[in-house]
Amino acid sequence: MIKDKEINREIGENKAIKSIDEITDIKDLVLLIINHKNSLKKTAKKLALFDGNTKSNLMVIGEAPGQEEDLQGLPFVGRTGELLNKMLLAIKLHRKDVYITNAIPWKLPKNRTPTDEEILEFLPFLQRQIEIVKPKIIYLLGSTAAKAILSTPLSLEKLRGKWH
Repeated sequence: MIKDKEINREIGENKAIKSIDEITDIKDLVLLIINHKNSLKKTAKKLALFDGNTKSNLMVIGEAPGQEEDLQGLPFVGRTGELLNKMLLAIKLHRKDVYITNAIPWKLPKNRTPTDEEILEFLPFLQRQIEIVKPKIIYLLGSTAAKAILSTPLSLEKLRGKWH
């Protein structure tokens, strides 16, 4: 698990933790999430908040980190990352040109589906990422991302193929 001291060294020693409303930089958001008290970080190895370009016009949002993401501290690595990379290349984009994140930044125990409470707990952090990055397009991968961003109980089948 990432230790608070490691994050503080990486982001800046003795940096004050800002409130979510004051945050305008992803690094400050990382510090806030690391220090947010929740049960998921107790069983996870690393925070897997984002990868890619914080100035991108495209944001990809998935569900939550899996085992490989938890080990590397990055979203969409391993087999899912390879598939996402191929999908991006098919539309002439590279991973480094896109902002990639998840609705939940910590691995869920036994890779279970996040509860509605967990989605709501981490929604302000996801909303702040959107406000910081300001993407023109948000691509939602999976029902958890759709539920978080669209606030809908509709299934993916009913949402698929429509602009929201």
